[in-house]
Amino acid sequence: MSMTSWAYETSAAKLAKALPRRWAHVQGVARQARALGAMAGSDAELLESAAILHDIGYAPDLADTGFHPIDGATYLAKIGAPQRLVHLVAHHSFAIYEAQLRGLEDELSDFEDERGSVRDALWYCDITTSPDGDEVTAEHRIAEIKARYGPEHLVTRFITGATPELLGAVERTRRRMVAVDASIQGGQSQSV
Repeated sequence: MSMTSWAYETSAAKLAKALPRRWAHVQGVARQARALGAMAGSDAELLESAAILHDIGYAPDLADTGFHPIDGATYLAKIGAPQRLVHLVAHHSFAIYEAQLRGLEDELSDFEDERGSVRDALWYCDITTSPDGDEVTAEHRIAEIKARYGPEHLVTRFITGATPELLGAVERTRRRMVAVDASIQGGQSQSV
């Protein structure tokens, strides 16, 4: 079984019935990741697998710390998921900042933030996908999160403070997509 097939089965088992809206979101994030396959190159399967699993820590039976990136990564490590996949889930969408706000940065430090294009692409896919799995702008998604949680909530403080980092990942990913598209177009015009 491929890593991607395993990731879909694992995520569906934990989220599809228990949290159908979350399941819709992660499927949308995974669709976006699949569309970035050319940009991700040899890491395309890793990116899509991380996308479908990034919110698995929301599953009620996995909640330990109450912070889904840590709970999801801990579960994935426990069941033997590839280490890079575990680390991408742990650090998706600038989780270190929210971990600091929650007093959980020591727990998150067990996982490495790889930085780079795959991490940025995962953040891009997450922050440009609505709770229902539709593609949206990052700005729309950030506004939706603030409205859903309200002005005093920790998640609103997180998303407000994280916005520059998240938008940076979106912009870097867009630049990489343009470069890959230009390279593909250039290769096609040379072969004609």
